[in-house]
Amino acid sequence: MYKKLAKIKYLPNNFQILEKGDHVICAVSGKQIKLEDLQYWNVDLQEPYFSYVEAAKKRETQ
Repeated sequence: MYKKLAKIKYLPNNFQILEKGDHVICAVSGKQIKLEDLQYWNVDLQEPYFSYVEAAKKRETQ
């Protein structure tokens, strides 16, 4: 489906690509997320989330 996993540093309003790739993996669901579709992440935990649903689930477990 996707070719290479990117390494990302998640910042408060943006992210920095540390190692080029085309996707990341959701920390909750394990789904692949295209970088151009990445909208949800946690700066403190440095984790990406597929959607607001996964982000909310993560907040509930903390």
